[in-house]
Amino acid sequence: MTAKPESVRNRRDTETGTILMFMVNQAAKQVLSIDTVEGLLQEHGILPTQQRLLIAAVLLERQQHLSADQVMHLVNGHEHLVSKATVYNTLGLFAKHGLIREVIVDPARVFYDSNTSSHHHFYNIDTGELTDIDSGSMEVTELPVTPAGTIAAGVDIIIRVRRAPAAT
Repeated sequence: MTAKPESVRNRRDTETGTILMFMVNQAAKQVLSIDTVEGLLQEHGILPTQQRLLIAAVLLERQQHLSADQVMHLVNGHEHLVSKATVYNTLGLFAKHGLIREVIVDPARVFYDSNTSSHHHFYNIDTGELTDIDSGSMEVTELPVTPAGTIAAGVDIIIRVRRAPAAT
């Protein structure tokens, strides 16, 4: 990758750093440095643009499950910094490159998970909350035979839960 002229890099770092710092101060969360986020994107073969840096910083500040709308709200706040199309396209790119996991709980509900280690999920139908299940607490002992010419690429288990009815 060719180095950017120092004046361009400093301007981008200053602008992005200000936005990142504002977002972090608003949410009282730990700051990921621009260099750390940029390094993670590069490690996953993703060109670090300003919008991608902002979206990655929001997603990777801690282990969490966010919808695209939640990411857009956290990135933009009260300003329009990143378009909806850019957020969706970037989340798809991040998932494709393994930076995050895409968790489809139903056809109308998708979460983006910053925890890419092997684990499963509880999805609370009542609250819409997605929580991690340690993969060590569940054992998949046998998979069915895959169709000809294919191999299993992974197993995602989502256990849907809801509030138990009150005892009468």
